Amino acid sequence: MFDSLSDKLQRVFKNLRGEGKLTAENMEAALKEIRVALLEADVHFKVVKSFIEAVRAKAMGQEVLSAFSPAQQVTQIVRDELISVLGTHTSRLRTANQPPTVVMVVGLQGSGKTTSTAKLARHLSKNGHRPIMVSVDVYRPAARQQLAVLAKDLSLPIYEGAAAESKPLELARGAKREAELSGRDLVLIDTAGRLHIDDALMAELQELKEHLRPTEVLFVADAMTGQDAVKSADEFHKRLGITGVVLTKMDGDARGGAALSIRYITGQPLKFIGTGEKSDALEAFHPDRAASRILGMGDMLSFIEKVESAVDQKKTEQMQRKLLEDDFTLEDFRDQLKQLRKLGPLESLLGMMPQLGPLKDLKNMKVDEKEITRVVAIIDSMTYKERANHMLINGARRRRIARGSGTSVQEINNLLKQYGQARKMMKSMSGGLLGKKMGKMKLPFPNPFGG
Repeated sequence: MFDSLSDKLQRVFKNLRGEGKLTAENMEAALKEIRVALLEADVHFKVVKSFIEAVRAKAMGQEVLSAFSPAQQVTQIVRDELISVLGTHTSRLRTANQPPTVVMVVGLQGSGKTTSTAKLARHLSKNGHRPIMVSVDVYRPAARQQLAVLAKDLSLPIYEGAAAESKPLELARGAKREAELSGRDLVLIDTAGRLHIDDALMAELQELKEHLRPTEVLFVADAMTGQDAVKSADEFHKRLGITGVVLTKMDGDARGGAALSIRYITGQPLKFIGTGEKSDALEAFHPDRAASRILGMGDMLSFIEKVESAVDQKKTEQMQRKLLEDDFTLEDFRDQLKQLRKLGPLESLLGMMPQLGPLKDLKNMKVDEKEITRVVAIIDSMTYKERANHMLINGARRRRIARGSGTSVQEINNLLKQYGQARKMMKSMSGGLLGKKMGKMKLPFPNPFGG
C-alpha cells in the first residue's frame, strides 16, 4: 500500500538532508520531484496542483521553524497536507436516530461490492452492532447466492426475501421490516451493479434512496483501477449523492492515486479500505495513519489494534509469565506461531512498520507462510513430553518426528535451533523497560524494535 509513492517521497527528503537551510531554489527542486511522484502515483492532476501550491505556500511562509532541518520542515508540511487531502479526521459510519440504520452499498460490477457488504457486516458486528444483509440484485442470481454463502460462512443473518418479493424495492423493504421485528439495528443493502453507469441503474438506485431514506450511501471502488475509480465515484455522487467511499484491493495498490484523489474530487470521505480477501480484511480509514505510512513512518496504531483484536489476551499473559519463569516450551512456540497467523498476511504487517533506519527494507522482506505451516506440523508430530522438554529429542526421536511430519532430520535440527534462539531473545526482551512497555501492548511475538 502506497509503496511506490513512499519510496519516491523518501528520496526527495533524502536529497534535502544535505542542505543547510531551506531556500527558494532547493524548495522548488523538491516540489518538482514531489509533483512527479504524485503524478506517477496516478493522483488526479487537480489534486496535485492544489497540493503543490499548499506545500509551497507553507514552506516559504512564516510557518517554517528554523530549529528544524530542511528535510524535517518539508516532511512535516507534506504530512500535514497529505492529511488535509485524505480527510483530516476519521469519518465513521453514521447511524440513524431511530433504528434500523439503512446503508446502501453501490458501485460498478466487479468492484468488490458484495464481498465488501459482507466484510462491513462482520466489522460492524464486531463493534457492537447487529446487522442484517440483503441483496437486491434481481438481475444476477449468482450475486444474491454469493452474499448468501458469505453470510453463512460468517454466521450473520441475511434476508433472502419472500416469494412475492421480486423487485429491488420490495426486497429492501422486506429486509428493513425483518430488522425491525428481530431487533437488528443495521440493514446493509447490496445493490445491483453494471459494467458501466447507465440511466436504468441510476433510476433504480434513486428509487431505493427516495423510499428507504438511507443514512449512508457507500460507493465501493477498486483501488487498482486508479483514476477510473475516482471518475466513477464522482459520477455516482453527482447522480445519486453518495456519503462515503470504500476502496477495495488497497493491499495490491502500490501507487495510492485513488485514495489520494477521491475525497478531493467527490468531496466525500474515504470511510473503509479493503486490505485482502479474508472476511476480516476491512479497516476503517484513518487519514493521519495513511499519511504516516506514505512518508515511511509506519502505522503502529493499526498494527497494535490488529494484534489486540486477534490475539487471545489470556494466552498472552500466560506467555509473559512463562517467559519470566524460563518455561517457554516448544508447545508455547507453536501456539505463538498460530496466533501470529491470525493477524493475516505477515507481509502486510511488515508494511505497517516504520520504513526508516534499520527497518527501511522490512517491506521488501518476503515471508514464506508455508514455513510456519511446516514448523507447526513438526511440533505436532512430537509427543507431549518432547514438546515440554526439547532436551529429550535425541537422534532416534528426530528421525521419527521427521517421518511423522513429512520433513527431514535437517529441518528438525533447524527448528530446534530457531526455537533456542527465539527462547533466548524473547526472555531477554521480556525483562527491562522496553519489554515492559511492549508487554502492555499485548504483542504475541518479539518486539520488532528490540535491541
